[in-house]
Amino acid sequence: MTLTLDRKTSSCDCDQTNTGQALIRVDEALALISEATHTVAGSELVDLNNAKGRVLAAPVFARANLPPFDNSAMDGYAVNTDSLHGNGPWRLDVTDRIPAGQTGQSAPPPNGAVRIFTGAPVPQAFNAVVKQEDVTRVGDTIILTKRPRPGNNLRFAGEERAKGDLVLPSGMMLDDRAVAACAASGNGAIDVIRKLRVSLVVTGNEIRDASGAIEGAGIWDVNKPMLCAALNTPRVDLQVVKNCPDTRLALTAEFSELAETSDLIVTTGAVSVGEEDHARPAFAEAGGEIIFNGVAIKPGKPVSFGRIGNAIWLGLPGNPLSAYVTWQLFGKTTCNRLAGLSEPEPPMHSVILGNAVRHREGRAEFRLAKTDRQAQLGRTVVTTDVATHSGRITSLPMMDGVVVIPADTDHLPAGALADFLPFTDC
Repeated sequence: MTLTLDRKTSSCDCDQTNTGQALIRVDEALALISEATHTVAGSELVDLNNAKGRVLAAPVFARANLPPFDNSAMDGYAVNTDSLHGNGPWRLDVTDRIPAGQTGQSAPPPNGAVRIFTGAPVPQAFNAVVKQEDVTRVGDTIILTKRPRPGNNLRFAGEERAKGDLVLPSGMMLDDRAVAACAASGNGAIDVIRKLRVSLVVTGNEIRDASGAIEGAGIWDVNKPMLCAALNTPRVDLQVVKNCPDTRLALTAEFSELAETSDLIVTTGAVSVGEEDHARPAFAEAGGEIIFNGVAIKPGKPVSFGRIGNAIWLGLPGNPLSAYVTWQLFGKTTCNRLAGLSEPEPPMHSVILGNAVRHREGRAEFRLAKTDRQAQLGRTVVTTDVATHSGRITSLPMMDGVVVIPADTDHLPAGALADFLPFTDC
């Protein structure tokens, strides 16, 4: 994925952190994640029935020729075209019957015919199968009126893959189709990258469980259930899910402890630079290296990233929409890289804007959008929200992704092409 999100100098302060430090571009942040994040060590064998969503740790090869023998592509009659003399019609004796899973006689007469069914092995002396609809059967004989061509309706041994051929490369995520290819090539157990050990820490003294009542200045906790759902994938072992008090001491202790057992630590909130935002200083006090702390993106400007011991830290903003959008962009990329996925970055593509868009220059904006219809040449038309509100989340289920508005653009007309990041579940 390539993003054209260059930020030009602006007179506003939206392209700086609260400390005056310039924000990095989205593409720079993704490049830093790429440099700092490597596939976790270790793999495991999993049964194909449990392989969906996992990432191949090693290539998959065909264990035998595919198909393993010459077989019939349909129900009909196997014949030897060399035995059909003259212009026909030809009358042939039916000397055997071979259903799928059986082999029939060892050597049926080559001048006769064999009743055969889809997938059944074709006797060696026979070189074509005639569809049963093209045959007239009279007792134990058949009558052909049209000469079949050699190879008709045959599947030849090894025509799909030869024994030892590559079926799937390492680094590929196993979906339904890949699982089918593994099974077809005789691989019932697959070597996959081990699951990621992930810890989720949600800050905010004001948040309350959504099943409880709200009193005083409390608000319901969105980020914890939202991110638990996002992390509920076959590649992740979500080991720790907890709330943490908004104190530097508590957060420092959490970082120190979780760094010992986690591949990835995800936090939400406390990543800005206010008096109550303790995640960055706590991370540093625990011995972490901050790789970036602020990106020229809307929503999600305070998003932070670093390394502590063998663990990666992703600090998401506390506003739910900011947390969700930065998770879709940076969180999934980080997880995919840790999991060894060969194509880790989000699947962005071009769409046509169904409405005009206005935007304040300074940060690349990822604005909620929904697909509207298909235009000519197969491009999707999307309509966007009028503006981005980082604290609003209830319209999210009706949205299909986000349109990317470049940082140096103040207006995009209806009908313009734009990059689109679709929301995905894995």
